[in-house]
Amino acid sequence: MIDSEQEYLTFMLQGEEYGIDILCVQEIRVWSSVTELPNKPSYLKGVINLRGVIIPIIDLRLRFGHQPLDYDDQTVTVILRQQKENRTMVVGLVVDAVSEVYKFEPQSIRPAPAFGSQIDSCFLKGLATAEDKLIILLDSDTLLSEDDLYSIEQQKNTEHESNDAEDNMIAS
Repeated sequence: MIDSEQEYLTFMLQGEEYGIDILCVQEIRVWSSVTELPNKPSYLKGVINLRGVIIPIIDLRLRFGHQPLDYDDQTVTVILRQQKENRTMVVGLVVDAVSEVYKFEPQSIRPAPAFGSQIDSCFLKGLATAEDKLIILLDSDTLLSEDDLYSIEQQKNTEHESNDAEDNMIAS
């Protein structure tokens, strides 16, 4: 049934292809400089003024705990807009490159496997296959959660866990 298909904008992030519900995508922009803010999580690069609206810009690589990458002419910012309760949430996500738009029927989206407590799968909506490749579909509700996005304490905990993991690897 055509009506039940959902479209996803896919983008690349550290060699993996991710998808986000296209209904949340407001626009796609080339990387441009941001105004930095003090005392913020490292993945919050700053804010931009987009036609009179101040938009926070999140580096998704850093948000997912990956190594930073120098921005170049392939680096883009995907501006997402989502209605949450009685307010509109607008956020820019810095990704390596935009890929394609795919249509998936709900039954073709598989739930993400349980990874245990070591991997946070709260951002995952599911997994879908297109052209013999696996696409990681993100849940825009959890990805755009203000409480999580702007939590300094969570960032400190994430950095602490990353340091603990590195220490454990070195000790092994």
